[in-house]
Amino acid sequence: MNPLDNIFSTLNKSTSPKAVFAISDVEDIKRKVLNWAKLFGTFCFLDNHQYPTKHHQMECVMAAGIKRKLDADNLSGLQSFIEEKKGWLFGHLAYDLKNSIEPGLQSAHPEAIGFAQLSFFEPIYLLQLSETELSIEGPRPQQVWEALEKMECYPTNTSAPIDIKAKLQKDEYIRLIEKLQQHIRRGDCYEINFCHEFFAENVLLDPISIYQQLSAVSPNPFSALYRQNDSWLICASPERFIRKEGNTILSQPIKGTAKRIPIDAVQDAANKELLQQSEKDKSENVMVVDLVRNDLSKICKEGTVIVDELFGVYAFPQVYQMISSISGKLLPTTTFSDIIKATFPMGSMTGAPKRRVMQLIEQYEKSRRGIFAGAVGYISPSGNVDFNVVIRSIMYNAASKYVSFQVGSGITFYSNAAQEWEECLLKAVAIKKVLAGNNRI
Repeated sequence: MNPLDNIFSTLNKSTSPKAVFAISDVEDIKRKVLNWAKLFGTFCFLDNHQYPTKHHQMECVMAAGIKRKLDADNLSGLQSFIEEKKGWLFGHLAYDLKNSIEPGLQSAHPEAIGFAQLSFFEPIYLLQLSETELSIEGPRPQQVWEALEKMECYPTNTSAPIDIKAKLQKDEYIRLIEKLQQHIRRGDCYEINFCHEFFAENVLLDPISIYQQLSAVSPNPFSALYRQNDSWLICASPERFIRKEGNTILSQPIKGTAKRIPIDAVQDAANKELLQQSEKDKSENVMVVDLVRNDLSKICKEGTVIVDELFGVYAFPQVYQMISSISGKLLPTTTFSDIIKATFPMGSMTGAPKRRVMQLIEQYEKSRRGIFAGAVGYISPSGNVDFNVVIRSIMYNAASKYVSFQVGSGITFYSNAAQEWEECLLKAVAIKKVLAGNNRI
């Protein structure tokens, strides 16, 4: 008998049992949990990939199944949904939610993947994984554990090579960057994050397998595999959008990228030092820091917004990234919706000043961003939150068989368009490698 047979007969109970099990191989359990998630049309898997980051609390978490759910085009019903019941909520904020936050903005390009502008769900099952334990909360946790123990994880299938096309070719990209720099020279903006799309049509792929391959090539601390029926996000993000714990809010924008060369330690270290000393990258970074400080000052107590770290350089599999950390103490009555109104979309994916660059993004980009440049994460029963920035991600619609990824960079007066193109390609290396079928795990 399948240990999960009849498990859904207990879903309407007001409380969910919880059990904790000792584990010996965290990566093996992750694979089994992902395989188990195939039972559900909606789930959210968040993975830290064992990065020793200062602010992380869990190695990974899986939320699966729906007790209740909110899909919306704006923030109007979100806070009441949060306060209706103090449970775990998982979900996303799509970039184009900006249109309801900032009056007068629009998104004219078609949306190909199918995620709502805003979506949150309370899960039936919550699995939290540390290095030594797996906590299972939901109906019949012992049966879930038994099913996981018995589950066989077969080798990950490498997909057939996918013919990836670019919405923009290099020469057109360079012309658009030059136009954006004209806006900068006129004083319309100081910095703009410009993105462009790569895509393929009529694609059949296994998103769970693709996620595992991407994780093997490019494990990152804010990775996610997120499913809402036919819409999938396969995410290897290195960036945190916001974290709230108690009355403290933290944002950690990324601006500044340098290539890793793991096979040449001397050159690798030289590239790290070049990024650390780069006036261009520090200029981009400090502009975003100022923007984030301004955003947080709207919802934080006066004098509490501080820069905890400026120009920190951190190593990831393909790149070094320049990351700064900004925190503040929230005003006592601040709600989650207030936080999103003040801070979303995140400055690292827009530029400054935010409203004007969002208009320019719509004018010059050729694709709708959708969930890309948005955020995925959770709200805990106590009101703590943690959300990533959706970058370095594959988006897939299983019904239309459309697969897509977008890359971008921060454009300033000093940017070299050809170098910005190369930076975008660098950020796409891991994704292209997976979709081209060139990796084996």
